Amino acid sequence: MHTEQTLMSTTPLNSNVQIPVLGFGVYQIDKANTTDTCLLAISAGYRHIDTAQIYHNEEEVGAALQQCGLPREDIFITTKIRYPRIGKGKTYLRALQSIQKIDPRENGYVDLFLIHSPYALKPKERKELWLALETLHEEGRIKAVGVSNYMPEHLEEMKEYATIWPPAVNQILLHPWTQQRETVDYCNKHGIVLQAFSPLAKGLELQEPRVAQIAEKVGKSLAQVLIRYCLQKGWVTLVKSEKEERIKQNVDVFDFSISEDDMALLDHFDRPGKPTRF
Repeated sequence: MHTEQTLMSTTPLNSNVQIPVLGFGVYQIDKANTTDTCLLAISAGYRHIDTAQIYHNEEEVGAALQQCGLPREDIFITTKIRYPRIGKGKTYLRALQSIQKIDPRENGYVDLFLIHSPYALKPKERKELWLALETLHEEGRIKAVGVSNYMPEHLEEMKEYATIWPPAVNQILLHPWTQQRETVDYCNKHGIVLQAFSPLAKGLELQEPRVAQIAEKVGKSLAQVLIRYCLQKGWVTLVKSEKEERIKQNVDVFDFSISEDDMALLDHFDRPGKPTRF
């Protein structure tokens, strides 16, 4: 179990990049609030922010990066591209625009760039996205490249065209009720770091009495227990809140551990089946 971590702990990626084990997600945070919320998160100790083109707040994340007063290399930024653009080189340019929004310096970069989802895309479109990201990686504008919402069949398909394989990361829905064990096993076998998004199950399961019992036992909130569960599974964990109190509470998960018995109990909550496609 990953019990000796701190907020500053990182996990190595296959591109000689270190990714912080706890990240702050900005999905569904309004553009007008994104910069201030990210600054609150950085002030609370987060050093990893996760955004995406379809969140429409990359520029606001970039503003926080520039305003926080920390060196660029101290903040790990992830973004994602959802769809290719028709026309030679246009997908590359669309990805480059994200980098320029986040880090507008001449040699600005993002630490991790993901394909957002394989769904609603043809194999040739997935290929086009990946090859564009590989080019930006070669140019030093992306430190690591990965995927999101990919299942084993999508990862296997990549072998036909990818120069960089395996991808550094697969960001998927993970929490006690959705464990995606086939995908997790595949990624573990091939050295692909797993990122868990929505570790709190979007709040739907926070009334589970057995989680409440564990929370009472360790003196933490239900949300803190679910975040800790993901960290102890070895997953890079992404949490989101716009409330300052919750932002601070969600990083306070490194001074306790969940027992092996209680981890096993949480493991048994799994509801096998394909997760909602994104």
